[in-house]
Formats: sequence, structure tokens, C-alpha cells
Amino acid sequence: MEANNSQINNSIKQFRVTFTQLTIYISLYINFVMLFSFFRKDSFREDTRYILFVHMLFVDTFQLVFMDMSQLFYYFSILMPAGACIVISMILETLSINTPLTLTAMCLERYVAICMPLRHGQISTVKRTLDVILIIWLIGSIPSIRDFIIVIAMEPNTFYVEKNFCSYDLMIRSIWQSYVRSAMGMLYFGVMLGMVAFTYVKIMEVARTVSADSSASKARNTVLLHTFQLVLCLAVLVSPFVEMAAFQINQNIISHVIYFNFITFNILPRCLSSFIYGVRDDKFREVFLFYITFGLVKVALKKSLKAATDHF
Repeated sequence: MEANNSQINNSIKQFRVTFTQLTIYISLYINFVMLFSFFRKDSFREDTRYILFVHMLFVDTFQLVFMDMSQLFYYFSILMPAGACIVISMILETLSINTPLTLTAMCLERYVAICMPLRHGQISTVKRTLDVILIIWLIGSIPSIRDFIIVIAMEPNTFYVEKNFCSYDLMIRSIWQSYVRSAMGMLYFGVMLGMVAFTYVKIMEVARTVSADSSASKARNTVLLHTFQLVLCLAVLVSPFVEMAAFQINQNIISHVIYFNFITFNILPRCLSSFIYGVRDDKFREVFLFYITFGLVKVALKKSLKAATDHF
């Protein structure tokens, strides 16, 4: 009986790793093609909306790579020196905060474009967008730098060579750090969600006064998708409490709950970016489809247009 249970658990574990790897690799391929598409088109590099989008792509891509590496290390029971783990954990923590911050900045950019179209060119410039990206990185790095300083103050030099399973919990050296981390996470959540809700309401007001097929209506739907993406990203803050509650109810389901949270709140939000801009945006979709199909889409379009011309 125990042998059968062990075999079933190993099969489930192998399936999870395989499924996660396939999902991550497909997402990485799409992200790399989208990044290539961005740099191949000069007009994208001059549009603040696409600059923020490609920044989010960079953040999501690096985060997927590090999450994949962490999962493989855990699956193969590879221990890591605490010093290296701290570096990786700090990068992952910063990236995980940068994603919702960038989403908020993208919603604000759409708000300026739709609600203040005459001033959009003055407010939303390339230089200011790069300044916003720098501010995003500064804000996103605050929690990990704070915890790193605490580790330096509390732990001896020998701590950094000790090998452990890599997790951000390694940097949490006292219980009050967890409380501060949760409080700051909730603060970020409230501020960002409030700003996104404000942009959605204002854009919706504009969309009601114009035709249904206007850019305002499309911007409203984009902000709504960003809101959904933002909620998924920030739901990571609630995941530990859900996992604790599941552990108290039934210890046998805790691994399933942890995996569900990992896929839903870590992987899925990083895959939505390609849908929101790679598929919904007409301008970007044309370039993206050309490169992801190795030019076959454009060739097929030319043939269909030629056939229609010959017909008439």
C-alpha cells in the first residue's frame, strides 16, 4: 500500500514538473519573439505604451527563468549556498513586485492617452517613461534590500556558505519580518488597485460618450484585463494564508494547494501579457505573427490579396 502511494506521489510530482516546464518554455518562446518584434520596429521604441510593455516582458521573462530554475533545484533536491540563494531570492522578490507596478504604470498611461489626449504627447514622453521604469525598480527592490540588511546584521559569515533548499524564507530571520512584509504587500496592493480602479472609471466615463468601437472602449477593456492580471499577481500575498488554512484542514492536500497557487498566481499572470498585447493590439499583432510564423502569415496574406485582385 505504501509502495503504491509512493509511486502515485512520484507520478504526480513528475507530471507537475513536466507541465510546468512546458508552460514556461512556451511562454518564454513567445516572450522572446515579442521582444525581437519590439526591437525590429522603430515606431515601437518611440511609443511609451510599448516601452512599458516590453519592460514588463523583460521582467516576466527573467522571473519565469528564475522560477523554473528554483523549481528544478527543488525537484532534484539540489541544495544551494545561502549566499547564492539570497541573491536569487532578492532578484525574484524585486521582479515579482515590478510586474504589478508596471501594470499600474501602463494603466495610468492609457488614462492619460484617453482622458487627456491633447497633453498625452507632453506628459507621456520616452524620457519620462524611462524615469518611471527606474522608479519601479527602486520601489520594487526596497523589501528585499530591507531583509538583506537584517540578514547581514544578524547572521555570521559562516551562514552564507551553509547549503539549504533555496527559498525567500531563508531571509526571514524573525517573526516581525513576516508581519512587516505582509503589511507592505497589502499597502502595495491597496495603492495599486486603487490607482487602476481610478483609471478604469475615468476611461469608462469617456467610453460612454463616444462610439462603442472607439479607442476609449478598447482602452477600457485593456485596463480591465490589466486589473485581472494585477489581482492574480497580488494574490500571491494571500497564498500563504490559504496554504496554512488548507494545512490545518487536511495535510494531504497541502501540496496540491501550493502547486495550484504556483500555477495560478505565479505562472498565469506572466502568460497573460502576450495575450493582451500580442493578440489584442492590431499594430503589434501584425509584426508578432510575422516573426512567430517565420513570415508565413504575411506571405499567406499577400497570396489571398493577389487571388482576390485576380478574381475581380
